[in-house]
Amino acid sequence: MKNWIYPLMVVVAASCYGILSTIIKVAMANGFTAAEAVTSQYFIGFALAVLLLLFTKRKIPRLRGWKVLALSGTFTAATGMVYGQSLVYLPASLAVVLLFQFTWIGMFLDCIVHRRWLKRTEAVSLVLLFGGTILAAGVIDADLSSIPWQGWAWGIGAAFCFSAFMFVNGIKVEGMDTTTRLFFVSFAAAIVISIFQTPEIVWNGQLFNEGLWVYGLLLGFFGIIMPICFFSIAVPHVGSGLASILSAMELPVAVIASVLVLNETLTILQVVGIFVILFGMVLPSIFSRNPKIVKPV
Repeated sequence: MKNWIYPLMVVVAASCYGILSTIIKVAMANGFTAAEAVTSQYFIGFALAVLLLLFTKRKIPRLRGWKVLALSGTFTAATGMVYGQSLVYLPASLAVVLLFQFTWIGMFLDCIVHRRWLKRTEAVSLVLLFGGTILAAGVIDADLSSIPWQGWAWGIGAAFCFSAFMFVNGIKVEGMDTTTRLFFVSFAAAIVISIFQTPEIVWNGQLFNEGLWVYGLLLGFFGIIMPICFFSIAVPHVGSGLASILSAMELPVAVIASVLVLNETLTILQVVGIFVILFGMVLPSIFSRNPKIVKPV
């Protein structure tokens, strides 16, 4: 497989995450809570993973690297829960901005773990991404004084959770294919969601009788199946640091989705910000000649 495929897979996976906030906002506008939407996402996402496993495997495969898979599932669920909670307090644009801080958090985490200094192209890219984020989110002229502290806390917390997920998901598990990994990660995530969210939507009939399953299906496919599969394949090849930068595609997609679905306005500054983000994403990919391969466990 050509080297450009792996960065492209990270971009596609991040783009899938970019539409989640819009789907959750639409679900909330139709009478569901953020917790109910997130719960449906992980339950239906796990069901889709089971179906995919049944179609591709004759039996349940052996569990390997359970610590990595459990951590990956836990951080996946934590990201969904914390980000969903931030949308209760924050407008979608600001919630995305705070989540977007995973770019520099993930990069510095990669530097700390691998005991290396930040490359010049990476530093320039982070500066461009940060500036583009402020422009693309349209928060320059916004009044932020009324935003409660809980919103800021949940938003930054989501960024840390997503950075941890990106890093753990980049660790290869010897002898485990993508479909099997998806099954175990989504299973771990569903368990965490069952403990901390609203599992009663399954037995009280709300999931299927009131139409919540429609949002769950969209959230499960774009928030579980696609990103976990693509990240599992691509991140070990590009490295968690570069993957964090390439995942910047999430913000432009989130902005465009909010414009098309939520009828939010798109200003010239936001368009400029999107192009700055895209340039910041491409910069380290151009100068990266030897992607970091994460050692298997």
